[in-house]
Amino acid sequence: MAKSYVKFEVAKEVVEKTLDAVRLAKQTGAVRKGVNEVTKSVERGLASLVVLAEDIEPEEVVMHIPALCEQKKITYVYVPTKLELGKAIGMNVPCSSVAIEKAGSGEASMKEVISRVSGKAPEEKAEQKAKPAEASKQQKQKKQEKQSDKEGA
Repeated sequence: MAKSYVKFEVAKEVVEKTLDAVRLAKQTGAVRKGVNEVTKSVERGLASLVVLAEDIEPEEVVMHIPALCEQKKITYVYVPTKLELGKAIGMNVPCSSVAIEKAGSGEASMKEVISRVSGKAPEEKAEQKAKPAEASKQQKQKKQEKQSDKEGA
């Protein structure tokens, strides 16, 4: 039976890419493991990708993380077991959740996972953020032109 915090299914190849990205980020980047550290990382806006296990008991422990990720616009993905997730970050014990803060050499894998899960390429997000900045610059220029026209008249 699916858990209430699991909002979508993840394809097997995406799970493999996710675990690969976690392994690489652990070796060359920065990761946070465990519900408390992941929650802090998401709240502070440091996380690039959050990985949750689907077999967490009791599920109330992690129910807040998907909603928090959506609020902060951070991509999250699921893996089938916490044992797999624990092994991916080099632990001999299960791990319920991981946040990748700096992907290191796993950047390409992480970007691929983000694009497959969110349906958007990470570059598209950057372009969307750049467009409002350009629009605000144009608005400022128009205001300055209007003020100079008023002063000149």
